[in-house]
Amino acid sequence: MSHRVVTAGDTLAERAASAVADPDLQHALRNLDRRLFTSRDVAEDFPELKDRAAAIRRETLADLPGWLDRAETTLAGLGVHVHRAASPEDARRIIIEIARNEGLTRAVKSKSMATEEIDLADALEDAGIEAVETDLGEYIVQVAGERPSHMIVPAIHKTLAQVADVLQTRADDELPVEHEAITAWARGHLRARFLEADLGVTGANFVAADTGTIVLVTNEGNGDLCTIVPRVQVAVVPVEKVIARFADLATLLPLLTMSATGQRISNYVTMINGPRREGEIDGPEILHVVLLDHGRLRLIGTAYEDMLACIRCGACLNVCPVFRRISGHAYDAVYSGPMGKVLTPLLSLDGTEGRDLPEASTLCGACTEACPVEIPLADLLVRLRADLRRPGPVDPLPSPPARAEPGHRRRPGEGFESPGLHLPLASRPAPRSNRRTAFTVWASLWSSPGGYAASARLTRLAARALRGRDQGWTRRSGGRVPALRAWTETRDAPLPAPQSFRARWETRVRGDAQW
Repeated sequence: MSHRVVTAGDTLAERAASAVADPDLQHALRNLDRRLFTSRDVAEDFPELKDRAAAIRRETLADLPGWLDRAETTLAGLGVHVHRAASPEDARRIIIEIARNEGLTRAVKSKSMATEEIDLADALEDAGIEAVETDLGEYIVQVAGERPSHMIVPAIHKTLAQVADVLQTRADDELPVEHEAITAWARGHLRARFLEADLGVTGANFVAADTGTIVLVTNEGNGDLCTIVPRVQVAVVPVEKVIARFADLATLLPLLTMSATGQRISNYVTMINGPRREGEIDGPEILHVVLLDHGRLRLIGTAYEDMLACIRCGACLNVCPVFRRISGHAYDAVYSGPMGKVLTPLLSLDGTEGRDLPEASTLCGACTEACPVEIPLADLLVRLRADLRRPGPVDPLPSPPARAEPGHRRRPGEGFESPGLHLPLASRPAPRSNRRTAFTVWASLWSSPGGYAASARLTRLAARALRGRDQGWTRRSGGRVPALRAWTETRDAPLPAPQSFRARWETRVRGDAQW
């Protein structure tokens, strides 16, 4: 079924306004409160874990094509059929061909953002293959005809009453508005689908290149049932999910689960090493792995390479003040929140998707601080805003070699510098505009003490005409500062103080001020 946009509006600004005005959505988003401090707790309790995980992820990215080749060789040695998919179209075609060649007609799916990215459920349905989401949150949004709103909690945008209304369309008896009753009904309803299915579709949280181990992290057990019951399994794996060593899971798994839900480890961790062997009683007879590129490999060695370190924990969504007000559907994209604002435009090979998403950020840096693998999300958002001012897809610049200072060792929590941090923001000059001219003049003035002092005096003089009933603030409702109308359209901006700090300090030094 097609995914409809459930937050009304043609643009991000319109959808954000609709989301903020929706009382049911605002009530449902209170569920994010319990996840707000999970990343902070991880940093406080395990101060070195983030640095270790960041180093592990960057080691893989330093030679991702090489680790992909090794993973493919290892998987093939275990009897796994490995496919490379350059695009979502390639991935859909490969999976449909597998289903047709094997005569498969019923599929069960474990939660996977990669399958959302390639619109696999719609493709299977169009090919005459029944596909059922088995994660409860994913099943709710599938029945509702929606996309997941959050990568960890797909239905976090719905209240309990709304969930009951959605599932009532599939239930024979009246569903009470109670967590336990809804969960019990879903368990019984979905159990039959597992037993009928001949195709299991999953994603992968990690794939270890040295052992070929496919790792799934779930809390409901549906991941296990999708991999041990159906005759054929297909795992859709974005290329950046490959890690160098199985031993690295000792760092990455607890960091992922603690950052996502606060758990030391999830209820289920499924590790798959090839198809069912002789003498084994469960597992797929045939196992396929589809390695999905979709523009990711072109980011290697560029200013945006760090984005491939993401482990999809959702921590940046939980702390983002924008996401916490508008939820995921306002982004109208598979990936939402801070990581989605960066990743969506980068994956848009034709340059049409998500161009306005990087603007939906306060640049407060909470996402950067929360990221368990130290992705400088706020820096990438600033860079992407500049790069997206040109038409067409983002054309990432190659990154220069890393230049670490001799003897420097990063302290826990210091952060992992973006490989392109010192690159110019544009590969070709941007057309001049009023904004660019204004910033050029501003930079020239503020490059000298005299220019800074003169501009500050002019600003205070202009502020006298605006000060009064708004008590030192220019409010969104009035647009009372013509030059700042675009800025104050969505913000309350403070006006300059009547007297500058320098003037107050000089008065204090003369001894005739009361501070």
